[in-house]
Amino acid sequence: MTTPALNRTAGLYLAAATLRLLLFAGFPGLPDLLTGRVELSTPVDSFKRLQEGLFLYNHNVSPYDGGVYHQAPLLLPLFSLLPDPAAYPIFTYVLYIAVDLLSAHALYQIAESGEAGASRLFKSPRRDKKWSGYAVAALFLLNPFTIATCLARPTTVFTNCAILHAVAKAIAGSTFTAVLSLSMAAYLSMYPLLLFPPLILLAYDRTHGAKSQSLLLFAGKSTAAAVVAMLLFGLSSYALTGSWEFLDSTYGIQLTLTDLTPNVGLWWYFFVEMFDSFRSFFLGVFWLHLSSYAPALCIRIRHQPLMVVTLLLGVFAIFKPYPSVADTSLFLALVPCFRYIFPLLRYSFLSASVVLYATFLGPAFYHLWIYAGSGNANFFYAITLVWSLGQSLLVSDLAFAALRDEWEVERPEMKGKQIRQI
Repeated sequence: MTTPALNRTAGLYLAAATLRLLLFAGFPGLPDLLTGRVELSTPVDSFKRLQEGLFLYNHNVSPYDGGVYHQAPLLLPLFSLLPDPAAYPIFTYVLYIAVDLLSAHALYQIAESGEAGASRLFKSPRRDKKWSGYAVAALFLLNPFTIATCLARPTTVFTNCAILHAVAKAIAGSTFTAVLSLSMAAYLSMYPLLLFPPLILLAYDRTHGAKSQSLLLFAGKSTAAAVVAMLLFGLSSYALTGSWEFLDSTYGIQLTLTDLTPNVGLWWYFFVEMFDSFRSFFLGVFWLHLSSYAPALCIRIRHQPLMVVTLLLGVFAIFKPYPSVADTSLFLALVPCFRYIFPLLRYSFLSASVVLYATFLGPAFYHLWIYAGSGNANFFYAITLVWSLGQSLLVSDLAFAALRDEWEVERPEMKGKQIRQI
């Protein structure tokens, strides 16, 4: 990185940190207000629930007593090192701002690598039309969804940071570090386990692919390293809590959806209305649906593993059990890396309009239901359906654009022509 570029990037990070500090200091009631919003906090990442678990932990009581805390045990010693957020909130603010900047730096490295437009197996003829790492990092740091997430302080930001660093390290050729980072993300939130296949493909293409080494052997070694890392995290958690209770409270709740607190996802309302006799069946169906995307995308878009990671993050933001705005901000952070296929998108205006429509009406519908008493759960669930529709349009449109770009490389005579099924 040249000195002017370094200075410009440092200025961006400083401006983003200053903006967040000004919001924290200028509106002291805003963090607590956003922390209570169901769009930004869920039962598995809420800062308020983290504080309750931390209180129990500091008083030598199991943080999982009472069924309130559903997050990873190793977060507790980290936050116990910080002063009480109620008395000295600045230390917590600085921690979350630092995590945002680390995520932006990883995103900068991903964008600068050029992997989005030129992988080992595929080089787009449009790859020169791209945004710099500075622009991609700026779009992430100045995204209102990212800023709101930082202010609400859910623990999802740690998962997002680990995922971005895993991708950046895989592109840089540091396979072990990438696997370790994604193992940490999976330990914190479980769903990043589904990102292992495309991450292994990405790391293989950047390191061993050119040497004609076996992909199966490479995947086996990477999987073994991930299993060892997960075991170490699990044993550390057991040593910290003195039992395996955290497995059921942290991961079991996501598998069984025992907490039906409203969120921006599709699961909670469906299972509120579900008869108990059908619950297990539909839990299996929902999880099978979510997990089926990973192998399908890895097979169909094998030549572009970074695109597979991006599409999966979009799928998770829609279909995981407890999604939040933080998941959408992570997906939107990687989309600008594929600037070169933006002209191939068909519904960009429609998807953006639908997402903005749901963003503004979501809080209003929730207020009508919970506070005004003039609506019911259908009001809020209806707008979350619209929110998911907007993201689904973007995910499917992005997949179409990537496949159209590949198809035009294979069939250059069809460039610019409309595709019709006959």
